[in-house]
Amino acid sequence: MTRAVGAGLRMIEALSPQAAGRLAFELWRRPLRRGKVRATEQAVHAAARVEVVDGVVTYAWGDGTKPVLLVHGWRSRASRFAAFVERLVELGYSPVSYDAPGHGDTPGRAGTILDHERIIQRLGSRYGAFEGVIAHSMGVPFVLYALRDDKLTAERVVVISGFAEFSYLADAFCRALGLGARTNQALRRQVERKLFAGDPEIWTKFSIVPGRSELLSIHNDEDDVVDPAQAPVLLASYGPKARFRQTNGLGHRRIMVDPTVVAEAITFLTASEEPSAPGHGSSDATEGSDVAERLDLGA
Repeated sequence: MTRAVGAGLRMIEALSPQAAGRLAFELWRRPLRRGKVRATEQAVHAAARVEVVDGVVTYAWGDGTKPVLLVHGWRSRASRFAAFVERLVELGYSPVSYDAPGHGDTPGRAGTILDHERIIQRLGSRYGAFEGVIAHSMGVPFVLYALRDDKLTAERVVVISGFAEFSYLADAFCRALGLGARTNQALRRQVERKLFAGDPEIWTKFSIVPGRSELLSIHNDEDDVVDPAQAPVLLASYGPKARFRQTNGLGHRRIMVDPTVVAEAITFLTASEEPSAPGHGSSDATEGSDVAERLDLGA
């Protein structure tokens, strides 16, 4: 379906990049498909306590102690964290998640980064201070902005397949549809005008800045959705409290079910002391330290 839509938009782009940009914006607000609960996720999905909060479908597991927030990405849903939920509950944590607007079981159109900030803040008020956060893909900038804006607090954060630059959203969206630079610019103007009151600074305002929480970034060398080149950019943007773990051969989706990834993410999230494994960098690294020293490029 994406190929057909891209082909149609490219035909329009040849006549009017502005018109193509307007149509691309409508697609931006409406994911072409919603993620469904997979067979391997059914048991975890069914075990959740489900509530609707301000029109958003939310999920909670465990007994309510030590809550951990899980934030999914584009065309995804909360059930994609099934493997993480199972392990967190086993360890006595209480995972909390939600289907984003226009995703999963939540109706409507896709929300903005500010909409997600409000949702995350509401969940924090409902479940208390989070012990940690795990975010995947497009959920990463949502979580890191909420942390920066103090709408979310967490000592430890795991970001999987994330990206650092807010403008990457427009670039990756246009690239997936085969659209050119002029349509990209037209799309950006639509986003600015219709979602952010005409603010042209959103592309830098919502990009990642140095953070206070300890952060582990996990990215795959064969990610076909979020360019692996975004990983060192994210690390450098976040600063000395970030460390990186590269995986191999998992792509953008299988990384979410890989047992080693799940184990490493949860070990980091639940650790009582700083990880000391070689190649992971230290939280007291100086601002001027070489980014390469905080990269773990092993398999």
